[in-house]
Amino acid sequence: MEIVFTVLILLLAVAASGIVARVLPFALPLPLVQIAIGALLAWPRLGLHVTFDPEIFMMLFIPPLLFADGWRIPKRELFMARRSILMLALGLVFMTVLVVGYFVHALVPSIPLPVAFALAAVLSPTDAVALTGIAGKGRIPGRLMHILEGEALMNDASGLVALKFAIAAALTGVFSLRDASISFVIIAVGGLATGAAVSWLFSIVSAHFLRVTEEGDPAPGVVMTLLIPFSAYLIAERFELSGILAAVAAGMTMNYASIANAGPAASRVRAASTWTMIEFVFNGMVFILLGLQFPHILGRALLDAHEISNTQVWLLIGYIAEVTMALYAMRFVWVWLLRWFASRGAAKHGMTNAVPGLRTVTVTTVAGVRGAVTLAGVLSLPEVLPGGTPLPGRDLAIFIASGVILTSLLVAVVALPLLLRGWRKGKDPHAAEEALARTLAAQAAIRAVDELHEAECADLDESASAYAADVTARVMDLYRRRLATLGDEKEPRELARRADALEFRMKLAAMRAERKALLALRNTQKINDETLNKLMREVDLLETALTSRGR
Repeated sequence: MEIVFTVLILLLAVAASGIVARVLPFALPLPLVQIAIGALLAWPRLGLHVTFDPEIFMMLFIPPLLFADGWRIPKRELFMARRSILMLALGLVFMTVLVVGYFVHALVPSIPLPVAFALAAVLSPTDAVALTGIAGKGRIPGRLMHILEGEALMNDASGLVALKFAIAAALTGVFSLRDASISFVIIAVGGLATGAAVSWLFSIVSAHFLRVTEEGDPAPGVVMTLLIPFSAYLIAERFELSGILAAVAAGMTMNYASIANAGPAASRVRAASTWTMIEFVFNGMVFILLGLQFPHILGRALLDAHEISNTQVWLLIGYIAEVTMALYAMRFVWVWLLRWFASRGAAKHGMTNAVPGLRTVTVTTVAGVRGAVTLAGVLSLPEVLPGGTPLPGRDLAIFIASGVILTSLLVAVVALPLLLRGWRKGKDPHAAEEALARTLAAQAAIRAVDELHEAECADLDESASAYAADVTARVMDLYRRRLATLGDEKEPRELARRADALEFRMKLAAMRAERKALLALRNTQKINDETLNKLMREVDLLETALTSRGR
């Protein structure tokens, strides 16, 4: 019963966080609000304490979130930026483990070198979810955001694999670079292959047994998609492969799987709304759980240090600040070197000013916020060595990791809006291809209507044929007007746009009147709730399509 009570409180906290973020008189990122609510719930008088089990956390929360990110992220842009993403997700992670690991050991000699490497490994992954919540959607230029999202998708796996070998070295005192490199390739490639295979398998099963290509109840297919990330993660982990990369690969494969693209529109609409809710709830849970842990980890360590002396408190805070600065410095230098090499390559091809400058490097550096994977990783450090003695430096490593997470979030909250202020993002790079797609789709629709008209009117009499021609003209007019708004001639384009705007206002007013009338009918008991829900959903879907096009 206590577990149920705790889950209900967490769900209520997630819902409340969205309301609080909206009613605050000043703008505060949702992740920070959720962390604050979590810290408030950890207040001793409230008595809510959730034991953070890293294994359960990684299995329950991370796969669906990474799956959703992999499903949503644009694959073409991800492939185009593959060099930058790999250099950040692999090269920067391993350099961070090496450089920051030695730095931590030199800064705090009581932390053994393998534990210092483990701490650096868990500090290397970044959190794109927290970044989006802090910066806001559309604030960071598209190409840079794609790189940051791709990095966050991949570096969780590389950081946790590095953590695995660091823990092995701490427990056994043995480390082989050759064996670690081979194991990393097997773990990464195997995880990616497992995720892709699971996604395709679920697609085939759904197509043959759930009949997603036929009109019917889409719920089984939607539930099936909910199981994919967990299946991919657990199967990969069962064979000691990367479950994180398996979840990412499963999500990316969904774009090409029949379960996602075939079947009725109702399945896609319901799946989209379901996953939107899941992302909101799970993201909120992650940050609230972070907030719940911080008072117990940071507060307890600082209070214990205060009992010794104030100097000890400032020493611990200094550790957090210095490790944070080392991470920022490492990231800044690495990104700057990538920029320098890219500029040399561009100059050889006669391109000038092709590479972003200092501002972009700074934004990329500050955008490397740390999140829940870092805390889960550092809490997974074993408590004792094989001989039964406590693992030296574990508590201090957990304290530093928690402090770095909180500091990176606060720095991003303050610095990113200042760095992004007045940044000219230029024209939408996808505007031209969107216009082309709309034009070709409208032309295809007109041809289809024309062909259907000819087929339908073949055996009709004159009266019926005239009526069909009137219907055909009305349908075609919608697409002809759309083509006019996309054309190059100014006067027809403006006329079509004014007509579209008037039609938009009229349709919106009509749909809202429909909704009001339906509610009145239900309130007077002239229709029941089942009829109301069916008709309201039809109106809601039409209005959603209308307003999304209007935006």
